[in-house]
Amino acid sequence: MTTISDFSAITLEGEERSLAAYRGKVVLVVNTASKCGLTPQFEGLEAVYEQFHDAGLEILGFPCNQFAGQEPGDADQIGEFCQRNYGVTFPMFDKIDVNGSSAHPLYRWMKKQTGGLLRGGPIKWNFTKFLIGRDGAVVRRYAPTTEPAALLDDLRAELAKA
Repeated sequence: MTTISDFSAITLEGEERSLAAYRGKVVLVVNTASKCGLTPQFEGLEAVYEQFHDAGLEILGFPCNQFAGQEPGDADQIGEFCQRNYGVTFPMFDKIDVNGSSAHPLYRWMKKQTGGLLRGGPIKWNFTKFLIGRDGAVVRRYAPTTEPAALLDDLRAELAKA
Protein backbone atom coordinates (compact mmCIF):
# COMPACT_ATOMS: atom_id res chain seq x y z
CA MET A 1 0.00 0.00 0.00
CA THR A 2 1.34 3.43 -0.95
CA THR A 3 1.68 5.95 1.89
CA ILE A 4 3.03 9.46 2.29
CA SER A 5 6.37 7.85 3.21
CA ASP A 6 6.81 6.76 -0.41
CA PHE A 7 7.27 10.36 -1.59
CA SER A 8 9.88 13.07 -1.31
CA ALA A 9 9.89 16.80 -1.98
CA ILE A 10 12.35 19.66 -2.23
CA THR A 11 12.44 22.03 0.76
CA LEU A 12 12.56 25.80 0.39
CA GLU A 13 16.26 25.43 1.15
CA GLY A 14 16.69 23.27 -1.97
CA GLU A 15 17.21 19.95 -0.18
CA GLU A 16 15.33 16.80 -1.11
CA ARG A 17 13.47 15.48 1.94
CA SER A 18 11.95 12.04 2.14
CA LEU A 19 8.45 12.30 3.55
CA ALA A 20 9.24 9.08 5.42
CA ALA A 21 10.63 11.55 7.97
CA TYR A 22 6.99 12.04 9.00
CA ARG A 23 6.20 8.32 9.43
CA GLY A 24 3.98 7.77 12.47
CA LYS A 25 2.88 11.41 12.55
CA VAL A 26 -0.47 12.95 11.69
CA VAL A 27 0.21 15.18 8.69
CA LEU A 28 -1.77 18.06 7.24
CA VAL A 29 -0.66 18.85 3.67
CA VAL A 30 -1.66 22.26 2.30
CA ASN A 31 -1.02 23.96 -1.04
CA THR A 32 -0.27 27.57 -0.22
CA ALA A 33 0.05 30.96 -1.89
CA SER A 34 1.35 34.31 -0.64
CA LYS A 35 -0.97 36.60 -2.60
CA CYS A 36 -4.34 34.91 -2.15
CA GLY A 37 -7.44 36.03 -0.30
CA LEU A 38 -7.00 32.87 1.80
CA THR A 39 -3.36 33.64 2.68
CA PRO A 40 -4.33 34.70 6.24
CA GLN A 41 -4.97 30.98 6.87
CA PHE A 42 -1.20 30.79 7.48
CA GLU A 43 -1.94 32.33 10.89
CA GLY A 44 -4.46 29.61 11.75
CA LEU A 45 -2.22 26.87 10.40
CA GLU A 46 0.67 28.08 12.53
CA ALA A 47 -1.59 28.23 15.62
CA VAL A 48 -2.74 24.64 15.02
CA TYR A 49 0.87 23.55 14.46
CA GLU A 50 2.02 25.17 17.71
CA GLN A 51 -0.90 23.60 19.61
CA PHE A 52 -0.49 20.03 18.32
CA HIS A 53 3.08 19.61 17.09
CA ASP A 54 4.28 18.11 20.37
CA ALA A 55 1.38 15.61 20.18
CA GLY A 56 2.57 14.38 16.78
CA LEU A 57 1.15 16.77 14.17
CA GLU A 58 3.14 17.98 11.18
CA ILE A 59 1.92 20.56 8.70
CA LEU A 60 3.60 20.57 5.31
CA GLY A 61 3.16 23.64 3.11
CA PHE A 62 3.51 23.35 -0.65
CA PRO A 63 3.50 26.70 -2.46
CA CYS A 64 1.75 26.61 -5.83
CA ASN A 65 1.43 29.25 -8.54
CA GLN A 66 -1.28 27.47 -10.58
CA PHE A 67 -4.16 29.60 -9.32
CA ALA A 68 -4.22 33.11 -10.77
CA GLY A 69 -0.46 33.44 -10.35
CA GLN A 70 -0.85 33.98 -6.61
CA GLU A 71 2.55 32.54 -5.69
CA PRO A 72 4.98 34.36 -8.00
CA GLY A 73 7.99 34.40 -5.66
CA ASP A 74 11.02 32.16 -5.56
CA ALA A 75 11.89 29.93 -2.60
CA ASP A 76 13.71 32.68 -0.68
CA GLN A 77 10.86 35.17 -1.17
CA ILE A 78 8.25 32.59 -0.12
CA GLY A 79 10.15 31.64 3.03
CA GLU A 80 10.75 35.24 4.00
CA PHE A 81 7.09 36.16 3.42
CA CYS A 82 5.77 33.25 5.51
CA GLN A 83 8.17 33.91 8.37
CA ARG A 84 7.87 37.70 8.40
CA ASN A 85 4.09 37.95 8.04
CA TYR A 86 2.85 34.83 9.80
CA GLY A 87 5.75 33.45 11.85
CA VAL A 88 5.49 30.12 10.04
CA THR A 89 7.62 27.43 11.68
CA PHE A 90 6.12 24.34 10.02
CA PRO A 91 8.01 22.83 7.07
CA MET A 92 7.57 24.60 3.75
CA PHE A 93 8.59 23.06 0.47
CA ASP A 94 9.59 24.46 -2.90
CA LYS A 95 6.91 25.55 -5.33
CA ILE A 96 5.11 22.69 -7.08
CA ASP A 97 2.19 22.06 -9.42
CA VAL A 98 -0.81 20.32 -7.87
CA ASN A 99 -2.79 19.77 -11.09
CA GLY A 100 -2.06 18.70 -14.62
CA SER A 101 0.63 16.54 -16.16
CA SER A 102 3.35 18.22 -14.08
CA ALA A 103 1.54 17.73 -10.75
CA HIS A 104 3.79 16.56 -7.95
CA PRO A 105 3.44 12.77 -7.42
CA LEU A 106 2.31 13.36 -3.81
CA TYR A 107 -0.64 15.40 -5.03
CA ARG A 108 -1.54 12.90 -7.74
CA TRP A 109 -1.63 10.20 -5.06
CA MET A 110 -3.57 12.24 -2.47
CA LYS A 111 -6.23 13.22 -5.02
CA LYS A 112 -6.74 9.56 -5.99
CA GLN A 113 -7.09 8.56 -2.33
CA THR A 114 -9.94 10.92 -1.50
CA GLY A 115 -13.42 9.51 -1.92
CA GLY A 116 -16.75 10.95 -2.92
CA LEU A 117 -17.24 13.69 -5.47
CA LEU A 118 -13.64 14.87 -5.12
CA ARG A 119 -12.10 11.45 -5.89
CA GLY A 120 -9.18 12.14 -8.12
CA GLY A 121 -10.62 15.57 -8.88
CA PRO A 122 -8.40 18.54 -9.43
CA ILE A 123 -7.39 20.91 -6.68
CA LYS A 124 -9.77 23.86 -7.01
CA TRP A 125 -7.76 26.60 -5.31
CA ASN A 126 -5.01 27.50 -2.86
CA PHE A 127 -5.23 26.16 0.70
CA THR A 128 -6.85 22.81 -0.14
CA LYS A 129 -5.94 20.58 2.79
CA PHE A 130 -5.33 16.82 3.10
CA LEU A 131 -5.29 15.08 6.47
CA ILE A 132 -3.04 12.03 6.62
CA GLY A 133 -3.21 9.61 9.53
CA ARG A 134 -0.38 8.03 11.49
CA ASP A 135 -0.53 5.05 9.11
CA GLY A 136 0.42 7.34 6.22
CA ALA A 137 -2.95 7.07 4.45
CA VAL A 138 -5.17 9.97 3.43
CA VAL A 139 -8.02 10.41 5.91
CA ARG A 140 -9.84 13.40 4.43
CA ARG A 141 -9.69 16.28 1.99
CA TYR A 142 -10.87 19.77 2.96
CA ALA A 143 -12.00 22.67 0.80
CA PRO A 144 -9.75 25.73 0.48
CA THR A 145 -12.20 27.83 2.50
CA THR A 146 -12.16 25.41 5.46
CA GLU A 147 -10.45 27.36 8.21
CA PRO A 148 -7.70 25.54 10.14
CA ALA A 149 -9.68 25.90 13.41
CA ALA A 150 -12.48 23.83 11.84
CA LEU A 151 -10.10 20.85 11.66
CA LEU A 152 -9.49 20.59 15.40
CA ASP A 153 -11.90 17.72 16.09
CA ASP A 154 -10.53 15.66 13.20
CA LEU A 155 -6.95 16.41 14.25
CA ARG A 156 -7.62 15.40 17.85
CA ALA A 157 -9.27 12.15 16.68
CA GLU A 158 -6.29 11.25 14.48
CA LEU A 159 -3.74 12.22 17.10
CA ALA A 160 -5.53 9.99 19.63
CA LYS A 161 -4.99 6.91 17.46
CA ALA A 162 -1.98 4.82 18.37
